Amino acid sequence: MPLYMDVHSIDGGVALDDVAKAHMADLQTQGQHEVRYLRYWVSEGEGKVFCLVEAPSPEAASTVHRQAHGLVADDVFLVTEGS
Repeated sequence: MPLYMDVHSIDGGVALDDVAKAHMADLQTQGQHEVRYLRYWVSEGEGKVFCLVEAPSPEAASTVHRQAHGLVADDVFLVTEGS
């Protein structure tokens, strides 16, 4: 399954607790689209959220965000995991 990193930019910053709630909504929705949201990172003051997701396509990953909470990423990148 392809691996993607998506990037959200939220004007005015973002609270870690709000991102955690959105992630839980993603987890409840993802199975309908063969998507697995794996991890996320937050820069609260910068208003940046980064999500690591396994999905059949970037569109499938975006559909989960849209249905779960409406916060669709600004960019989605195909990535390869390394160490």
